[in-house]
Amino acid sequence: MKLPEGVEMTEGVKRLYRSHEERMIAGVCGGLAEYTNLDPTIVRLLFVGVSILGAAPGMMLAYLAMMVVVPEEPIIEVSSESE
Repeated sequence: MKLPEGVEMTEGVKRLYRSHEERMIAGVCGGLAEYTNLDPTIVRLLFVGVSILGAAPGMMLAYLAMMVVVPEEPIIEVSSESE
């Protein structure tokens, strides 16, 4: 199937990015919250809760891996041209 000129396969696909606006350290929890439509505070509390329950080394490795693997949210510049 040939796509029309200028149309990409990723249109309408939800992508995981590290957040710029909901960032505390690297934007990983904020990005997960935006992706899952949850409040960032809930994602952070879940992360801390699971870490306290004994999975701290695994959670830290997962966080560090996501810092490296998950790209930052693209910055969309809005131009305000006054004519």
